Amino acid sequence: MSKGNFTRRNMLKSGAVTGAALAVPTIFTGRVWADAHTGFTNAPGDSSVTLGFNVPQTGAYADEGADELRAFQLAVKHLNGEGDGGMLNTFSSSALDGTGILGRRVEYVTGDTQTSSDAARSSARSMIERDGAIMISGGSSSGVAIAVQGLCQDAGVIFMAGLTHSNDTTGKDRRANGFRHFFNTEQSGRALAPILEAAYGTDRRAYHLTADYTWGWSQQRSMQTYTEDMGWETTNAVLTPVGAGDFSSYITPVANSGADLLILNHYGGDMVNSLTQAVQFGLRDLQVDGVNFEIVVPLYSELMARGAGSNIAGILGSQNWDWKIENERGDRYAGTNAFVQSFGQEYGFPPSQAAQTCYAQTMLYADAVSRGGSFNPCSVVEALEGFEFDGLGNGPTLYRADDHQCFKDVVVVRGKENPENEFDLVEIVDITSREDATYATDHPDFAGGDLGTCNPGA
Repeated sequence: MSKGNFTRRNMLKSGAVTGAALAVPTIFTGRVWADAHTGFTNAPGDSSVTLGFNVPQTGAYADEGADELRAFQLAVKHLNGEGDGGMLNTFSSSALDGTGILGRRVEYVTGDTQTSSDAARSSARSMIERDGAIMISGGSSSGVAIAVQGLCQDAGVIFMAGLTHSNDTTGKDRRANGFRHFFNTEQSGRALAPILEAAYGTDRRAYHLTADYTWGWSQQRSMQTYTEDMGWETTNAVLTPVGAGDFSSYITPVANSGADLLILNHYGGDMVNSLTQAVQFGLRDLQVDGVNFEIVVPLYSELMARGAGSNIAGILGSQNWDWKIENERGDRYAGTNAFVQSFGQEYGFPPSQAAQTCYAQTMLYADAVSRGGSFNPCSVVEALEGFEFDGLGNGPTLYRADDHQCFKDVVVVRGKENPENEFDLVEIVDITSREDATYATDHPDFAGGDLGTCNPGA
């Protein structure tokens, strides 16, 4: 796409921000480290810059990973001036103009996290050491995000988290080189609680099935906090392995537990399987003490709804974003239609919340480099901390300096009873405002974390 096709142009300012020298971890050796003239890890040459996209291409979250990779590839096209420009045309910042990043053509490499922290660290390390990636993004697991974020902090590169929902990512495990656009379990709890109370009342007995890792623990804790505050009783909470496939042994005891509501703290393929099996086992046909048995999935996407099919009907949950939001809720969510159109033309179907998050994170990184005039990670950190922006589909958004968490509106959704097609299985029930979704920096679920200082890696 020619430079003149974009609706806004940029005036880039020069001048790099240099960070303090920190110790280089011994796991990183050889050509990955920049020389004294550049002063930071994997400083790009004059013609191109390499980004690393680390997504689950196998494992329980592979469907989310595939959509993330599609979005990354689309973002690279738009940054390089190809296609229709997408959300570059709606982004409130005008620092990007379709000529790459600071005049360098954007290239990328990919890795497979396998929804495994060890595999994700290995692939991220390879992209940094072997391929010269200056920024890592992606992932659909909070365990993966936390592991890779720590690695990037040590390596001196920026980590723009993909889909990670655990409070810990920007809580106790926060890092100065890491940034999260996706919302978290505390924000899901805040958004869902009043909707659940209105739908199901204050006298409920909840049974939790919970993915046994940092996200599942965080999701259960947040849901328990808010549901118990409104009067619900927690009858049981059972941990389940990620990627179990068959959840029948965990679902069977629910019917005889005395609970009248099941909360599935599962995501990706695990949520599709556990919800499908819960419905097949007749839980939604039960009555307990004269009350209809209900199922809640605190976090799910249109992509997961497609996998669950008719089983998603009536199921309440939360989302970071929905592809219909601008049409349904107006120009506050400008950018959504531009992204949906670009993504749909490229791939033939609407994007998921994972895709929107990864596209936005890529744009936010490129924009921060351009506004700061440098690829130095410390310049990027300075440009993103406290950055207010709009036009990326979520309404007015803040990257809070204290913890590198984005604050924006949170979407509450419900599975449609009579969907028109396979891509329109979810309806927006309510939207919790950014103000109501914002929590204090000293919130106990986020305590104990320390951003530390930016590491440029040199």
